[in-house]
Amino acid sequence: MLTTQESVTTDDILRKLCLSVSHVLSSTTNSQITHAGMVQSITRTCLKPDLGCFSIFDGGFSGLVVINFSAPAAVEIYREYMINMGMPESELAFSHTSDEVSNVMGELMNQMLGDFINKISKELQTSISQSQPKMLTINKELTISVDTNLDEAVARRVSFKTQNNHIFYLEFAMDKTEFIKLNDFDADEDFDLDALLAEHAQGNGAQLSKSAPKEAHMNTSADDLFDELGI
Repeated sequence: MLTTQESVTTDDILRKLCLSVSHVLSSTTNSQITHAGMVQSITRTCLKPDLGCFSIFDGGFSGLVVINFSAPAAVEIYREYMINMGMPESELAFSHTSDEVSNVMGELMNQMLGDFINKISKELQTSISQSQPKMLTINKELTISVDTNLDEAVARRVSFKTQNNHIFYLEFAMDKTEFIKLNDFDADEDFDLDALLAEHAQGNGAQLSKSAPKEAHMNTSADDLFDELGI
């Protein structure tokens, strides 16, 4: 039987998202990625320098996930990920503005949200879908609003730290909600996430070359960002 608590709140869902971010990044980079034990209540979510990533999700509940990477944090995660995949260090990019870095960070965010959605869907017995993560290299703060109506929106910020002590932030906004367990139920059998990540990384290794696809470059443009947000 699933031994979940009797109710799951918005902050419980955020905690599970933080665990997915830490686990996926630690596994794919073979390094230690940790999050703070304290969470900050905020009034709005923003894309901030140096590399902002976001994805909208919908279904059993609606919301928005934003991850703002400093340049050192983005480059460290990108390089550790590529080295862990067997890429020579001499062939890797050094700047967070490189298309390679944006491609990798977008792929990693996709994996983080995929892990989160898989786990939360099983535990809460609900269905959630996500938009394709968008990436933007920016030099000033941008305020973004969710393109859906949130019921009593709750917004939070959590800080993360890489193995080399570089900081990045996750910002999270969603409906204020609570899931209440009516009776015990059997959870679906879990798959081996680490094996899936390894297989996924190998399949995408050849695509992460220095000649980034044009469509990936387009996804990082400001025009696509504003189109996505309906601005």
